[in-house]
Amino acid sequence: MEILTFDATEEILLAATGVLLLFQLLYYFCLYNRIHRHNRAVKGNKVQFSQEFPPVSVIICAREESENLRRNLIAVLEQDYPQFEVIVVNDGNTDESEGYLTLLQDKYPHLYHSFVPDSSRYISRKKLAVTLGIKASKYDWLVFTEANCQPQSNQWLKLMARNFTPRTKIVLGYSGYERGKGWLRKRVAFDSLFTSMRYLGFALAGSPYMGIGRNLAYRKELYYDHKGFSAHLNLQRGDDDLFINHVAKAENTRTETDANAITRVRPVSRAKDWREEKISYASTARLYQGHQRYFIGLETFTRLAFYGCWIAALVVGILNAHWLAAGIALFAWLLRYLIQAIIINRTAKDLNEQRRYIWAIPVFDLLQPMQSLHWKLYCLFRKRSDFLRK
Repeated sequence: MEILTFDATEEILLAATGVLLLFQLLYYFCLYNRIHRHNRAVKGNKVQFSQEFPPVSVIICAREESENLRRNLIAVLEQDYPQFEVIVVNDGNTDESEGYLTLLQDKYPHLYHSFVPDSSRYISRKKLAVTLGIKASKYDWLVFTEANCQPQSNQWLKLMARNFTPRTKIVLGYSGYERGKGWLRKRVAFDSLFTSMRYLGFALAGSPYMGIGRNLAYRKELYYDHKGFSAHLNLQRGDDDLFINHVAKAENTRTETDANAITRVRPVSRAKDWREEKISYASTARLYQGHQRYFIGLETFTRLAFYGCWIAALVVGILNAHWLAAGIALFAWLLRYLIQAIIINRTAKDLNEQRRYIWAIPVFDLLQPMQSLHWKLYCLFRKRSDFLRK
């Protein structure tokens, strides 16, 4: 039958579309679906947790963030946990942070605070703040978050601590954005969710490669055994992602993705702030060790190639009035979209994200690699000194 006859161009485009679709489905089922699979395993009691709650030191680095401290710090101080201390390292004293922290200490004796000396020049101020917090801590387990983050429940520390098994040295947690109105905030929320599906997915697959300091825990001995941040001391950033990249292994890393173990950040109000954050992460991502960045690159390449092939096959089919060829191309896109929407939204629900992504997925699907390229180009054309210690 003529309708079942394909010309050479159609055969090549449809075959390429099918192969690229297979690659994409493997990524979604084997990597991006990991958080949902892990949460199901936890509910089914297939994941073993520690029954002990060792004392922990929560370290928060704040730079001129009195408003964020007023908004978020009490949620950290009032965690339902047997024994813990909270150490706030204040970088800068031109706002009201110091006075507020002193006032809180009267009510919360487990709160301590320090400061970063103004004369510091030999290490980035963020790394120095983290180092000061670690040196001031009394306990072996260190839990990190930031002044602009708020735990979503008073069980945050307990859920992180249930992963403190004898073999564990690192626990990666999820941090998302609070819901906000507007296109920018939806972009930022999706980017945060998708990035987390990647790095937490790799960790759950036994191949951790980074962490984010908004929700992260590791043993103090790990910091000292690897001489702190000495491997990247000249860089302004890298206190979380690069450090974890160098020390994380399958056998020493666990992941916590319970909805009550999440920390959330206030919605971004200015595109400039988000751009600077993404550029700073892009500046260290190029230094990651391991195969993961190549797998991420392959996913991005096959995604863009898939779009090119299915659209070309659709156009050729329409031009040839070969509706079966056009229908197969459209079906390939629809199949990927449905699986993508199910996995992304199911993960968003697991992580208690208030947003759901339906019609925005195809837009963000193409926008995300373009944004990534944009940040990398910014890094290339920015002065090298912008990313070095100050």
